[in-house]
Parts: sequence; C-alpha cells; structure tokens
Amino acid sequence: MTMKTGFKFILYVIIIGCIGWWIVQEQERKEELANVPMPTELHPVVNDKTNQLIAKAASAGIDIVITDGFRSVEDQDEIYERGRSVEGSIVSHAKGGESYHNYGLAVDFAIRTNEDNVVWDMEYDGNQNGESDWMEVVDIAKELGFAWGGDWQGFKDYPHLEMRFGLSIRELQRGERPD
Repeated sequence: MTMKTGFKFILYVIIIGCIGWWIVQEQERKEELANVPMPTELHPVVNDKTNQLIAKAASAGIDIVITDGFRSVEDQDEIYERGRSVEGSIVSHAKGGESYHNYGLAVDFAIRTNEDNVVWDMEYDGNQNGESDWMEVVDIAKELGFAWGGDWQGFKDYPHLEMRFGLSIRELQRGERPD
C-alpha cells in the first residue's frame, strides 16, 4: 500500500466513523425526546408575559380576560370537533397535539366591557381613546413577544396569542421544548 492510498484509507475510516457516531447520537437524542412528557401548564415565560399583558392593558384602561391558556390534548380534540361532529362553528383547525396551547405556549383573550360583559368585539373602544381596544391589546402583546393569530394566512384566530420560541409544532411533537 502506498502512502497516498494509506492516507485515503485512514481518511475514509475517519469519515465513516464520524458518520456512525453522528447516527448513534441522533438516535439517542430521538429516544430521549420521545420520553419527554407533555406540559401541564403554561410555560413560565408565557405565564409571566401574559401577566404583563394584563397589567399593561389595564394601565391603558382595557380589562382583558384570558379565556384559555394551557389546553390538554383531549380538550383540544373536543374543540377541534366543534363544527364538525359536534354542533357549532369551527373554531380551530388544530387537533390535539397540533396547537401551541397543548405545549403551554399560547393564550386566548377577550375584552371585558365597562358593563362587565366579556366580548370578542374587535371594534369596541371602552377606554374611549378612538382606537379599538382589541388592537391596542394586540400591539401590547406583540411588544411583549407574542405572535397574533390575526396575522396568520388563511384561518384567522383573532383571540389567539402565542410564543413559539423558534419551535415548530412538529418539533414540539417530537419532544423538543423551549428552555
């Protein structure tokens, strides 16, 4: 074996070894992620930012109500069936495990009027500043790092606010979680 052939062989063995090591590491990572339990409450950052949203909205004269936060897979399936196998309007296109609510990363809100009614009225201006209270809340939420369901292409979910932490639903389903 020549020196050049020996070098190529050693390089080949090193490359194959690195690929093998990477495959083993990825498999171990997948197995670890498969055992990650589903969350049972709002992520601490989402919870903190939600409380900040409520306080900042209140300081702008807007009383918001969080109508939904963490949602179990079973609860999500029930919501998904509305307007399909259960009477009512379709309110979600996400089945259980397909919503950021299921991972504690989303909340839904509504406005409490001056008459103490909870409404989903995007035109309501209870603080009488000439601006929609709903859109004021959305602006505050975005400043705090939330994404708004009203910005989505296709199905708009106007009460929905979420923090993705750079993770897709597919990654969350695989067991990845925000730090």
